[in-house]
Amino acid sequence: MTNGDGKGLREVVTQVVQQVLRTVSFPSLKELCEIPVGVSARHVHLSSEDVERLFGPGYQLRPLVELQPGQYAAKETVTLVGPKGVLQNVRVLGPPRSRTQVEISRTDGYVLGLNPPVRDSGDLDGSEGVVIVGPRGAVALAEGVICAARHIHMPPEHAAALGLKQGERVRVRTDGIRPVVFDSVLVRVSEEARTEMHIDTDEANAAGLSTGDKVRLLLDASE
Repeated sequence: MTNGDGKGLREVVTQVVQQVLRTVSFPSLKELCEIPVGVSARHVHLSSEDVERLFGPGYQLRPLVELQPGQYAAKETVTLVGPKGVLQNVRVLGPPRSRTQVEISRTDGYVLGLNPPVRDSGDLDGSEGVVIVGPRGAVALAEGVICAARHIHMPPEHAAALGLKQGERVRVRTDGIRPVVFDSVLVRVSEEARTEMHIDTDEANAAGLSTGDKVRLLLDASE
């Protein structure tokens, strides 16, 4: 190949690359910091054993709506019975876990007569108890009821682009007529995750947020 041919080839490659760059949209830092919201209403994660106790031997949860990849809201619901009240039609989420966990808001706790601690998912030791009633039986939990701490699910590539790691705590700001800054938001990084911030109904109501709204991640401590 002559020098002239090499120069012509480089020009062609440059033109192709420029054309590709014009047609491909790379997200800006501002776009990466816009996090969609998922409002988590009261729900229950059941162990396989408790699924059978509540719904019958060999019972399998039936997926209704995907929430995160591999995680879903099931068609099944249960009733929660506390010292002072009852909450009916509480959604079961799947797949089953190793330990049953009930996630409610502080307002739900008032209805049931419970004072659940704010905890990260899975941190259940010393939490509140409740009775779970299903169509085929009941389960009395000595502990397992929490108010889930707000958190952001994020895939590794999104976290890396923002310089974040699993277990970090960040701040986010809401917009609208009732702007709020949420502090100490846990970052949960997983290969299967889809980027979404989860808050409970009390937090959503305080900030005027609904599922699908977006909040802004604050990377600068001065914001």
